[in-house]
Amino acid sequence: MESVDLLREGARQFNIDLTDEKIEKFVIYKNMLLEWNKKMNLTAIEDEKEIIIKHFLDSISCIFTNVFETGSKIIDVGTGAGFPAIPLKIVNCNLNITLLDSLNKRLNFLDEVIKELKFDNIVTMHGRAEDIGNNKQYREEFDVSISRAVANLSVLAEYCLPLSKVGGYFISMKGPDVTEEMNESKNAIHVLGGEIVDIKKILLPHTQIQHSIIVIKKVRQCPTKYPRKAGKPSKDPIK
Repeated sequence: MESVDLLREGARQFNIDLTDEKIEKFVIYKNMLLEWNKKMNLTAIEDEKEIIIKHFLDSISCIFTNVFETGSKIIDVGTGAGFPAIPLKIVNCNLNITLLDSLNKRLNFLDEVIKELKFDNIVTMHGRAEDIGNNKQYREEFDVSISRAVANLSVLAEYCLPLSKVGGYFISMKGPDVTEEMNESKNAIHVLGGEIVDIKKILLPHTQIQHSIIVIKKVRQCPTKYPRKAGKPSKDPIK
């Protein structure tokens, strides 16, 4: 199956019909990703079909959480090469997105992607989640914080929940087996003002790979002592 057909058919399995314009944006994004990856480490996945399945389709699978509304303010924490936020923006151009990463060279790539895809209402931000979460301009300002970054759920909760507004959400995209990690992080999530309200099990189209999407609602304000100083959450996660 051609990569474009793979993308179109895979999206249909998520009840998403991609227009030719959106398909074209995905193709441009894929080509830029592969080109820039020759000079800097953006992704370990270099096969075109695997990029479509494991990056693009995986990213748009979080539409199933039903928390993304028109005009929603979203922050993608540790966005890396733009996953999941850029695919989500292609699917729904009305989302208001902030791409947060601590490496400027990744943000340089994303700035070029934004320009090439002619996106509005999307910005890149250089910084660490611990610092941004303590900045009054951004603290508890987002409808949804989302992360596909590889870190323990307790750590991700301390990065993301301080950024979500009360009544908003933190979405964590994980692998197949999350039971133990969820149990270990329940207290941290509670301390940070969150509550696990759903877990979606997603089978990636054209594969037998199952992923989990954990939906955490922000039910009360996060205590002012969180997030702790940069580096502390990962070294000493809340128990």
